[in-house]
Order: sequence, then C-alpha cells, then structure tokens
Amino acid sequence: MSEIERKIKVIRAPKRGHYDKETIYRILDQDYLCHVGFVHEGSPVVIPTLYGRHENAVYLHGSMASRMMKNLEKGCEVCITVTQVDGLVLARSAFHHSMNYQSVVVFGTAELVTDEEKTMALKVISDQIIADRWEEVRKPNEKEMKATMVLKISLDQASAKIRTGGPVDEKADHSLDVWAGHVPVKRQYLPPITDELMENEREVSPSIQKLLRKK
Repeated sequence: MSEIERKIKVIRAPKRGHYDKETIYRILDQDYLCHVGFVHEGSPVVIPTLYGRHENAVYLHGSMASRMMKNLEKGCEVCITVTQVDGLVLARSAFHHSMNYQSVVVFGTAELVTDEEKTMALKVISDQIIADRWEEVRKPNEKEMKATMVLKISLDQASAKIRTGGPVDEKADHSLDVWAGHVPVKRQYLPPITDELMENEREVSPSIQKLLRKK
C-alpha cells in the first residue's frame, strides 16, 4: 500500500469507505461549505469556508490578509472535510445511536491561482453555492481581485465515507419497549427576504427562484 493509500484509507467501518472519483465528485457537488484544517504556529486550526469543485480540484478563496490563505499559500499540508447529514439514526440503546451521512476528506497542499484561472475559479465557487448567480451580478473589479486570493487543492488524495440505513442494535435489545429507526434530514431554503436598501422594486432573481424549486 502506498503512502497516499494509507493516508486516505478509511479505518473505522472500512466498508463505508469509497475511493472512486465519481462518488467523491458527487458528494462535493452537493454542498458548498467545507472545513479546512492546518497547523498555524504549532497549533491546529480548523476554519469553515466556502468552496467550489472543478474537474479534479477544489478551489478556496479569501482575503489576502487571511491567516488561513497565507498559511496555505506557503505550501503547508491541509486537510479539507465536507459532510452532509442525511438522517439521525435512533437505536434502542444510547450506545448505538448514529447518523446517516456522506462525507469527503481531502489531503494535500494548495496552489496559488492567478490570471484567467482566478476569474474562472471565483465563478466556480459562486456557481457551487447558487448556479447562474454569477451572470446576474457585477463582476469583481480590479481592486477586489487584488484583495482576493484563490487557492487550488488537487483531489488526488481524497476519500469518501457513507452511512445509510437504520440502527444496528444488539439482538438482545430488539425486544426493548423503545422506538427505533431513523429520521431523514433535508436542507430547506426558505422564502427570500429583500434587502431594505433596494432602490427599485424587482422580482427575485431567476437563480434564486431556481434554488427555491430545487428538491
């Protein structure tokens, strides 16, 4: 087993591990919030941030003054996690409670993105959150682009882990007078609230209408 395979191998409940790109891409494409872990001045730090996936890479963006971005630009090792909770798994015993989920863990180092790829990457991140919103808004100007850093992390060192189904109780607990099963969890977008500073009345943008129709 290579060093990369050892790093990404799912140890706990290995049958739930997935290593194919199709599964990893699918899970990443369903979300837009990740947690980025790295070491800063000898201490571990985990920062939540938005991301976008394009082909075999994840893009992150942030301020040029960001502690996270400055550390990652220097080439420090990074761990990125994305988790989607699909349900609460309620067993007959406290010990066997769990959750259904889909998750991805990515290891690697970041590469600074510049020029035309930088604009493309910012669009990728925007589209990851709300598809087509980029086409509806003012694009970043020169000053804003200079104030923004974009980094790319390869997905060559990534694995997924998925749990589905109901609880796994001890056979002796099956007769207990306790309800058991699982409660599905689903993200829901509520009706949008218009900015009070809007100068003219406008309909909600098509990208938002499409988001609200999304199942």
